[in-house]
Amino acid sequence: MERLAILIPCYNEEITIAKVVKDARNAFPDAMVYVYDNNSTDKTAELAKEAGAVVRKESKQGKGNVIRAMFAQIDALCYLMVDGDDTYPMEEGAKLVDQVLNQGAAMAIGDRLSANYNQTKEKLFHKSGNSFVLWQINHLFGGDLTDAMTGFRAFSYAFAKSFPCRYGGFQTETEMSIFSLTHHLEVTHLPVTYRERPAGSHSKLSTVKDGIRVLRAIQSLHRQYHPGAYFGIRAACFGVLGAALFIPFLLLYLPYPSWGFLVGLIFGGVFLFACVGLLITALYLSKKAKAEEAAFQSRWKELSEGQK
Repeated sequence: MERLAILIPCYNEEITIAKVVKDARNAFPDAMVYVYDNNSTDKTAELAKEAGAVVRKESKQGKGNVIRAMFAQIDALCYLMVDGDDTYPMEEGAKLVDQVLNQGAAMAIGDRLSANYNQTKEKLFHKSGNSFVLWQINHLFGGDLTDAMTGFRAFSYAFAKSFPCRYGGFQTETEMSIFSLTHHLEVTHLPVTYRERPAGSHSKLSTVKDGIRVLRAIQSLHRQYHPGAYFGIRAACFGVLGAALFIPFLLLYLPYPSWGFLVGLIFGGVFLFACVGLLITALYLSKKAKAEEAAFQSRWKELSEGQK
């Protein structure tokens, strides 16, 4: 098993990839640098290989698919993942690696938002989107994360081998953050410098399309990890609406029976019935989620012991 593996997921980064690989080799001379080329149509793979990286191909398009392959194929005590666009100084990765190798962190997050990210020329929608996603995650999952979508992170062996990576695209960083909060893993946040992309280099992130996918992923993961809260909130809404319809129409229908009042009663009853159904669903899935959490903690213990 390697002590440290540098992971660089890439798609059409010929302008920056050679520099990123060279910086990684200089910052971590004893580590293997892996570049996973995700169907690039430029010279990304060729230039990465010339710079000294081990280049592998991942044919399934999407950053999540690349990360899934990386974690499955490489065994290391610590994984340092960085984007191939040269927006993160590689030398700052040392403090992330230290948190995993020496301080017991399951994941160390390179926090752009507490550093200089908001002073860069990144698109306004990207900045506001980052902030909104962060608020959503902390609000729904009871966290105190400071950057949920950064591409500069370090992971332990146990994290890499237990992370499910359900999504194939840019939802992956969000899923990592939610995964760590849900399972109460040790996560540290360290401010890191964020640099502007060099001229000619462009972000692959679609603000609207990928933003919607990320928000949908948050709701889906909330339903899976916290079904009691997810369905309970909806049950409460249906219950209030059902009671607001059923009780007044019942009081009107009893002294003055009519089809109009009966229809109101029926609609109120349907909403109340839906409320009961959602409560039953919440109870059943909450029990199932607890069993899955117990199984996860057992697996986590095995992985953590296995890496020592």
